[in-house]
Amino acid sequence: MTDVFLYVANSGASLCQTANSFIEQVMPRQPANQLAEQVYLIIKDEISDFRLLPGDRVTETQLAERYRVSRTPVRDALYRLRREGYVDVAFRSGWTISPFDFARFDEFYDLRIILESAAVERLCERGVRAELDDLKAVWLVAPDEREVEPRRIADLDEEFHCGLVAAAGNRELTRLHIYVTERIRAVRRLDFLKPRRVAATYEEHATVLRLVLQGKAHEANAELRAHITHSKNEVHKITIHMLHEARAANIASVALPDRVTRKRHAVTPRKTRSPRKAPIAAN
Repeated sequence: MTDVFLYVANSGASLCQTANSFIEQVMPRQPANQLAEQVYLIIKDEISDFRLLPGDRVTETQLAERYRVSRTPVRDALYRLRREGYVDVAFRSGWTISPFDFARFDEFYDLRIILESAAVERLCERGVRAELDDLKAVWLVAPDEREVEPRRIADLDEEFHCGLVAAAGNRELTRLHIYVTERIRAVRRLDFLKPRRVAATYEEHATVLRLVLQGKAHEANAELRAHITHSKNEVHKITIHMLHEARAANIASVALPDRVTRKRHAVTPRKTRSPRKAPIAAN
């Protein structure tokens, strides 16, 4: 644990203050209205999927019509997202999707290193094995068995890091790590649009996992820090053009109204007619 404490000490007071702010925001809250919760999750998902881009402006009325709900749950959801930094509101101008704050993302990535390093050291001390079987089945595979779809890779990457922390057995560490993970999800997904990054992720995850299984905490944390830092550096290369490309890739075969309708059905299920199968073009 010494390395983790040294890292915290060298990170400066601002990072500690940021961590305190995170902890305050993830304290238990009263359960939200169920419909507002559904709308909140839909909007948050659209931001993460780049269906709503930084700078996009929306109104409560527009969103209420899209999600087929009243303005009240939409307003509740938007104010919750505002507290979390996803959106902002201006008098007479409606709501705006917040721009990327790269300085803040750097702080999140730095905090990730602290949390995940602590988890790895705890895992090596406890000699955990069975808890990592699911991660081994995904990441310790032959190249021809690897996932290639960017969105799925992003989900697997998130599951790997969250799985390491959860396996350490500290619930508060896990809760704070989930909070950090949600805040960087949007930019993190862009890291897997290029095949070289997918291949690098498989290799780096496999290296970290093998070292943890061998109980080599120092070596595992060195690899982990390098892996997260590399990912952070890739984030700095993101441009608005890349965000548009990401959104185009995500919705190339699915129209936005169809997706919103499916999400709305999750709130109030109703029977629909099966779509007609599209004809298959001849080769």
